[in-house]
Amino acid sequence: MNLPTELRYAATHEWSRQEADGSLTVGITDHAQSTLGDVVFIQLPEVGRQVRAGEEIAAIESVKAASGIHAPVSGSIIAINQPVIDAPESVNDDAYAAWLFRIQPTDSSAFEALLDAQGYEQVAE
Repeated sequence: MNLPTELRYAATHEWSRQEADGSLTVGITDHAQSTLGDVVFIQLPEVGRQVRAGEEIAAIESVKAASGIHAPVSGSIIAINQPVIDAPESVNDDAYAAWLFRIQPTDSSAFEALLDAQGYEQVAE
């Protein structure tokens, strides 16, 4: 399982990377994309939307299944990755390069509360 150690993870299979400005870049894990199979559609939240940790805020569909994407932390959506909407298969090519959205957390310590790679590996098994 490909799990970059600098990222944090949610039990709902999202990864998060903390940026220099404190925002989090979020995508789905390599494990999630391989379980889904060939991704054919992604719906992302609107910029400006206020979200709660654990809330289903986006959707991803593959040839096999549809799944919700959850906010790893509470905060405000500050950006979405339009190229991923236009080419959803890029998530299958590299789940960690094909980020989905950026969120500005309401609590600056929320990133540290997410799972580390080892913790996520135990959840994903």
